[in-house]
Amino acid sequence: MKGNPMADQLSLLGTDTEIVPARKIAARVAGLYAARSNDFVSAATAALTLGFDGIEGDFHAGQTRRSGGREPWYPRGTEMRNERQLSIIAADEMAQVARRMEIAEIKPEWIGANLVIEGVPRLSMLPAGALMFFKGGVTLKVDAQNGPCRLAGRSVAEHAGMADVEAGALLFPKAAKRLRGLVAWVEKPGRIVAGEEISIRVPEQWIYRG
Repeated sequence: MKGNPMADQLSLLGTDTEIVPARKIAARVAGLYAARSNDFVSAATAALTLGFDGIEGDFHAGQTRRSGGREPWYPRGTEMRNERQLSIIAADEMAQVARRMEIAEIKPEWIGANLVIEGVPRLSMLPAGALMFFKGGVTLKVDAQNGPCRLAGRSVAEHAGMADVEAGALLFPKAAKRLRGLVAWVEKPGRIVAGEEISIRVPEQWIYRG
């Protein structure tokens, strides 16, 4: 008599292991931005042309980048893979951060966002490995949450006209924790336009406890 292969697999994993199945989410491009200067602050655009280096002419373009404070395991300035080619945010999460900071708004360009996506609940909590399939043919792969930093916080404080810019710069990383959106890299290049439909594939997930 044959057993149940799935049950056998779960018994080997252990009773405390939960596997969440893969799923798909429908979304839409609500805004596009690029930083085509020597500053991370971006500006609205009608379309983005992407290659394997990222957004053509963007501040964060490149197949490699230099390590910084987010990679303490390398000496600062070490050349490494650029998994931070695009910054992706959600308007509802930015509105929540603005309320925490007691300011009227946080515009995407102030923090160097490239894509504003709508239709995804808790966008910042999408896991690493999630794939974004754009109707026009582009595919982006999520690397991780985008950890909020004081540099972006200072930009927010200055643009919002906060009385104490340094206090605002320090407040942003706390207010935006797990709400700052995602960083992603280009898996399949092409062109993204405003209003474009997206199919997001959330991969199977589990917690590794060893």
